Amino acid sequence: MHSDSKNSGISRRLFLKGSILTPLALALGGAAISAVYLRPAQARGFYLRPPGAIQETRFLAACVKCGKCAQACPYKSIIMAGGEAGVGIGTPHIIPRETPCYLCTDLPCVKACPSGALDKRLTEVEKIQMGTAVIVDREGCLSIRGLRCEVCYRQCPLIDKAITIEPRHNTRTGEHTIMEPVIHKDKCVGCGICEKVCVRETPVIAVQKRIQEQKDSYEF
Repeated sequence: MHSDSKNSGISRRLFLKGSILTPLALALGGAAISAVYLRPAQARGFYLRPPGAIQETRFLAACVKCGKCAQACPYKSIIMAGGEAGVGIGTPHIIPRETPCYLCTDLPCVKACPSGALDKRLTEVEKIQMGTAVIVDREGCLSIRGLRCEVCYRQCPLIDKAITIEPRHNTRTGEHTIMEPVIHKDKCVGCGICEKVCVRETPVIAVQKRIQEQKDSYEF
């Protein structure tokens, strides 16, 4: 009994440093952690799940909230939802503006999942379907306004596939060319790196839910 108590007594400080995680520490990390992490998730209208996450209803039923995917993530991109998530408390998700998914080629989070909530049939990063990047504020996008930014394009891990640059005439000045970033939803995996690197205070590009959710054959 003493040993179990000792093992579960992980401090919040150790949790934030990425030490051994427990479901209790992950799910109940305190009101401050919830305030920081959950507001962005609520604002985007969905929780951005780790790579390989099956359809959301099935995911919530399958996920055992063990935190092993978060432990396996070398970038600490995966965090666990707090009480505001309701039935999803303790489930893993990613806030790209804080720390996006860096698309590890060996997909350690998927391999670590013991329950099938993250589909182990996923073996290629280009087939990930976490979400889709969308330019949510065209007026605020520096590139679309005619300035040379293109940071989202240059930092995209699937450059010239998920995001391309398409030149068009600048009708406002009549002289310059606008180098517009264009997102190809069939190629975008929703990693959120573009959202992370956007130079505006409020990112003008953000990951949103895929209109057509991924299909899977996970059965209970």
